[in-house]
Amino acid sequence: MMMKNKGSQISNKLYFFKHILFIIISILLSEAGFAEGKPVKQNVMPSELTIAVFDVDATPPVGNQLAYGPVINTWDLGLRAKGIVLIGSGKPIVLCSIDWIGLANESQDEFKRVLANAAGTVPERVAVHTIHQHDAPFCDFGAEKFIKDAGLDPKCFESTFTRLVMNRIGEAIRASLKQTEPVTHIGLGEAPVYKVASNRRIQGPDGRVRATRYTTCTDSALRAEPEGLIDPIVSLVSFWNKEKPVAVLSYYAVHPQSYYLTGVPNPDFPGLARFYRQLAIPQALHVHFNGAGGNLGAGKYNDGSHENRGILAERLADGMKRAWTATKREVITPDAVSWDTEPVALPPAKIFDSLKTDIKTKSKDPFFLTNNTSKIVWNNRRLEGKKIEIGCLTLGRARILHMPGELFVEYQLAAKAARPDLFVAMAAYGDYGPEYICTDAAYLEGGYEASTASGVTVGSEAILMSAIKKLLKN
Repeated sequence: MMMKNKGSQISNKLYFFKHILFIIISILLSEAGFAEGKPVKQNVMPSELTIAVFDVDATPPVGNQLAYGPVINTWDLGLRAKGIVLIGSGKPIVLCSIDWIGLANESQDEFKRVLANAAGTVPERVAVHTIHQHDAPFCDFGAEKFIKDAGLDPKCFESTFTRLVMNRIGEAIRASLKQTEPVTHIGLGEAPVYKVASNRRIQGPDGRVRATRYTTCTDSALRAEPEGLIDPIVSLVSFWNKEKPVAVLSYYAVHPQSYYLTGVPNPDFPGLARFYRQLAIPQALHVHFNGAGGNLGAGKYNDGSHENRGILAERLADGMKRAWTATKREVITPDAVSWDTEPVALPPAKIFDSLKTDIKTKSKDPFFLTNNTSKIVWNNRRLEGKKIEIGCLTLGRARILHMPGELFVEYQLAAKAARPDLFVAMAAYGDYGPEYICTDAAYLEGGYEASTASGVTVGSEAILMSAIKKLLKN
């Protein structure tokens, strides 16, 4: 009897300990998310990197406004909004490039919000750039409101169409997430592009700018001037699922106009070059970004003849092809991918008091509104404490910088020189609010970009270079 009682006591103690152990395990599993069918909380990186791609028509119909006038017809090739969603290293990262002249201020905020919601991420991990073709729309929701509040016609900033495209991109991203592909490798390749870019700023003996060699240059003497300071390199970053290329991102710095003011929206020669490469490598989506081309154009090689659009496109496509041939593939894992940002507040130019007065007297001039309203809105946002975020995507040994405005090429060259051990590429024409962003020296040299077209001034260079170097150290 005593033995039976002892056995019963031992059995009760075992049951008690098992019960306690069960409760402890249940609590731990519940915290981890296994209980009640809840998803497991991911405290470690997923083991797989995946990518989604999207491609949306961004061509306004006849009757809509382009940056400098109404649409009167359409062309064989329309405007596109293309991009990728990179998944598996923290929250998704979205990169988008649009065949528009600019996307500024509140439009940047709203596009990033919509694209982030669609991708399941946060706006800080979204980069939206334009390629800066001139027969294309300009998007700035803040400028639209500013002009309407002044009782004026918003002209190119009327946003019905651009909001439609924004929402289309969001829908395309949602759809793309159902068709993701693994990313096992990235490819990195570079090659020079011949006879496309040239520096726009022609200096005199005193070091000051004596002439601007615009992208279309009919002056044979200016075309005969040396090519000047450029970055001749086109950089390619590709994403691969084993042996299959899924997406190719290209980066090249130049003003992308051959001729414009036609009333016909078109992607100009960079869009044609992108199309040629899409035909050559059809299994991969090709996305192009304009680099720091604020003081570069095709002026040395382009007298405005319409045939030059095709010639410039073929030259750029040739450089892209050689960069593709030179591409080296590397294994990529989620822990080799990151996204970092650095906010900047740039010093304003001394133009804003006069601009606010001029907008009332020159409101009927579409060129004035297009070239100045976003700068006014950017400065108002600056006064409210809003900053521009610079982004940097790390892909193994590659760094891709995402910059605002019409940035001078010196910034791109300096970024590459700062980390010669890395593969560095740059996309400019992000937040277009300040428009031209020159070097400090350029503000002293004068010229169109520094004297009349820039919303910022001396001091911007130190701020931007500090942010660039900080991001490149990560």
